[in-house]
Amino acid sequence: MTRRTASPLSLVLLGLGVFLLVLAPMLAWYVEPRAKRTPIDVDQITVFKGTGSYFDTEKIKTLHNENLTVTRQVRGDVDDSEDSGRAVWDVSTSVDPDKSLPAADPHDSLQWTLERWVTDRRTNKPVHCCGEKPRFEGEAYLKFPFDVEKRDYLWWDNTLGGTVPLRFRGTKKVQGYEGYRFTGEVQATRTGTRQVPGRMVGLPQRSQVLAEEWYANHGIELVADKRTGRIMYAAIGPRKTLRAPGGKKDRTVLLDSERIAFTEKTQRAQVDLAKDDSSRLKLVGETLPLLALVLGGALTLFGGALVARGRKADMNGQNSGSDGPSGPGGNPDPEGPLSPTSRSALQPTTK
Repeated sequence: MTRRTASPLSLVLLGLGVFLLVLAPMLAWYVEPRAKRTPIDVDQITVFKGTGSYFDTEKIKTLHNENLTVTRQVRGDVDDSEDSGRAVWDVSTSVDPDKSLPAADPHDSLQWTLERWVTDRRTNKPVHCCGEKPRFEGEAYLKFPFDVEKRDYLWWDNTLGGTVPLRFRGTKKVQGYEGYRFTGEVQATRTGTRQVPGRMVGLPQRSQVLAEEWYANHGIELVADKRTGRIMYAAIGPRKTLRAPGGKKDRTVLLDSERIAFTEKTQRAQVDLAKDDSSRLKLVGETLPLLALVLGGALTLFGGALVARGRKADMNGQNSGSDGPSGPGGNPDPEGPLSPTSRSALQPTTK
């Protein structure tokens, strides 16, 4: 008796195919969304350079056509991030003319600010906890949300102390890598007060005066990676001035530059990081799911065909096997040659 069944190989191929078909949507709909989380172990420096004017406190006058450097360092607070489940970043920003570089102490810089930025790791929206300083608003600041859309965004401007609408302006390549371009500007806005000698704001008869600080931005340009929201290029045009109380005219320029932008080195570093992060997300969210779907479908069909073929052969073997009375090797006389009904017994002898 011969009996054929599905081979172990066909069952393995079928099982592997089904597994890959189940894995494909899990990668795309479960694993990849959970991989889109703002990192917490960051430690990076971005540098802007340009020319402009600044107020020299030693010479007590505004100098023009000077080199200006903006250095921003971002460090993630891993402990606070893990405890809160948020992305907690400490941000140090300094503005320097050539004479204060390299700055051994940020306090020696022309301007220096220290901030704590806390966001939801999935949506990039501000979260008001964990010693956040100042209170941020808007949709983006140091980065855009994941999967940047072709629309306007509200950008947080820390000098302004408020949000700035950034308009979507199409695409732009940075170091050969394409991203989404956004632009905006800030009209002159009063941001605070500062006690200064009266002559700095056109009031020489007064020794000290509580002058008004005004801020504007000639233009903001940002280019963000479409998938990760990482900023690959940034340019700003800050203008900070002093006015007399209630005055309508700028009396002293503290800082003014038409354009300060990422250096080539910073652009390359940001593009490299964007490429790496984007490639990993694409691998998990698109490439692997598609590969699993195609390969899983092929293995399922092939393995299923082998299983069906084995079962069909098994059924044919049962219908035409050697167990039947008329099958190969079967005895035509079920009761033997000596049976009264045996055809052999009825044959005439030749003897």
